[in-house]
Amino acid sequence: MPSQFFGLNIAYTGLLASNAALNTTSNNIANVHTEGYSRQQVKQQASDALRVFQTYGCAGAGVETLAIERVRDEFYDVKFWNNNAKVGEYDMKQYYMQQVETYFDDNGENAGFKTVFDLFMINGLEELMKNPSGESAKAQFLGCAESLVEYFNGLAGNMEAMQKDVNQEIKLKIDEINSLAGELANLNKQINTIELTGVKANELRDRRELLLDQLSEIVDIEVSETPIVDTNNPERETGANRFMVKIAGGQLLVDNSEYRGLSCVARTSYEKVNQTDIDGLYDVYWEDGQKFNLYNGAMGGNLRGLVEMRDGNNGENFVGTVTGIGSVVNPDTGLSQDTVTIEVGRHYLQDLNKCNLSDQGGVINLGNQEFYYDEWEYSYDADTDTYSYTFTLSAAGGADDKNHTRVTNDRVGKTANIGSSVEYQGIPYYMSQMNEWIRTFSQKFNDILTGGFTTDNIPGTAMFTADHATDGEQFAFPAGTRYDKGGSVKVKVSDDSYYRMTARNLSITAAMVKDPSLLATQSKAGDGVEKGDLLTDLKNMVNDKNKMSFRGASAHEFLQNILSDVALNASRANRFYQTFSEISYTIDSQRISISGVDEDEEAINLVKYQNGYNLASKMIQTLTEIYDRLILQTGV
Repeated sequence: MPSQFFGLNIAYTGLLASNAALNTTSNNIANVHTEGYSRQQVKQQASDALRVFQTYGCAGAGVETLAIERVRDEFYDVKFWNNNAKVGEYDMKQYYMQQVETYFDDNGENAGFKTVFDLFMINGLEELMKNPSGESAKAQFLGCAESLVEYFNGLAGNMEAMQKDVNQEIKLKIDEINSLAGELANLNKQINTIELTGVKANELRDRRELLLDQLSEIVDIEVSETPIVDTNNPERETGANRFMVKIAGGQLLVDNSEYRGLSCVARTSYEKVNQTDIDGLYDVYWEDGQKFNLYNGAMGGNLRGLVEMRDGNNGENFVGTVTGIGSVVNPDTGLSQDTVTIEVGRHYLQDLNKCNLSDQGGVINLGNQEFYYDEWEYSYDADTDTYSYTFTLSAAGGADDKNHTRVTNDRVGKTANIGSSVEYQGIPYYMSQMNEWIRTFSQKFNDILTGGFTTDNIPGTAMFTADHATDGEQFAFPAGTRYDKGGSVKVKVSDDSYYRMTARNLSITAAMVKDPSLLATQSKAGDGVEKGDLLTDLKNMVNDKNKMSFRGASAHEFLQNILSDVALNASRANRFYQTFSEISYTIDSQRISISGVDEDEEAINLVKYQNGYNLASKMIQTLTEIYDRLILQTGV
């Protein structure tokens, strides 16, 4: 049977339990405004009863304080992390699409495309039509044309600056991932060290969940925690766990106290994917040299939004089928270089005005085997109605040592691609759209001018051209480089074709700027100085989509087409950001309702546990009086 002092021990356990509960309540109140803190509670259970071999059976032995545990529902954590990745993605898209919208907007306050184009093709042209032979009218018309050129030059510069900003932000996000991964690995080590002793590292676990909240906004995460089993005694609970964090569709980032670092490596000039890309775009690699797939469809968070803004091509990357392997000898080095002929079927690859292939070399994937190429050639065979590109690969074993092996004939029939298909209308898409309009418009405009004569009966001169990147020269665009005149044709990337014209290097022919009289105004020589029928052709070309078409619309509707894309993407980004933000707020509210500290609830607990402590103290006082009577005042 229990001793006469058994009741004192029972009261003592109650005193300890109430004291632990009071201390836990105090800790909750102290952290009521601590970010990421989870409410804690004391886990208690009745002590094992003692058999007393009396009629009443067993005697209660008090209360045991087992642990102080967090109140947290992991289900809501997972829901929050999954949704937070969407919030992060559309936050980036919303921010940068607002900038794109601003650049293309023409609201009357800034000189947008409609304002500048109307000044050129309506005001300037109409004034010239009134006086076709007037030097001042021609100079004014050329000045309006220069305004159009400056608009596209400036717009392209703004888009390049934005791509540079996005690229730098990708690096910042990668650095943040590394920093968070290092902290998570360190926390895992501390948590396991503490929990091996049998207690829960509540505050450290809160800190870890807070870091995962931050990481989930940058990139999608997948978290798992499994107990570590003692192989010698599988039934024993070790208290240690293996905690893993995977990102970007299941790529391991953190494994307990170890983590894999990421690094950004800038692409060289011969590794560009798109003609319009700025130099130094970052590729991301794991610390072991393995490439991190930025175009993983399962990736989310800020990183996905940034990558799609930087590299989004509306799914229009280079794709074709290898149809032939050959070789050429480089006359400068004497080395043999492989050539690969690739037949293409997609419309944007059959039209050089839409082509955005790099003009400085790049990397081509031939049946999942990558090779560097130096240049390419576009071909159209009118007899077979086939379009193809022939790439000259970098010499294997050359001084630059780009390609380590030669391409083999087993690549024939394989799929070839350059870059990745990014199904989003990002910066490369808008740059490509501008280039397509500029090339198409300039060709049609120049064709009309070169088909006419000046008032001095001199054959017309092309107005629109493009500047070389390295010197003060301009491209000539000879007739032999034209692929849109019918019949078979071959155009090299190095040729002075309209492919070399972009929004960034668009310009007016220097000779015409110096001498406006070179501007042709009449269809036939000797028609008279006031004959200006060629100007009527120019006006009709702008308004008639049968003469010049861009996406099924006429030339002056360029802005409507582009703004429809921009407005749709901006609206979609705003809408989804608001939607996922609201969902995030709802999930977080549900999570806080469970794990958050409620001041009123803690105040009630404080009174409850205080009463329990007072009653346990009163019990001890009562038993003290009983023992005093029993020991000191009871005689034999």
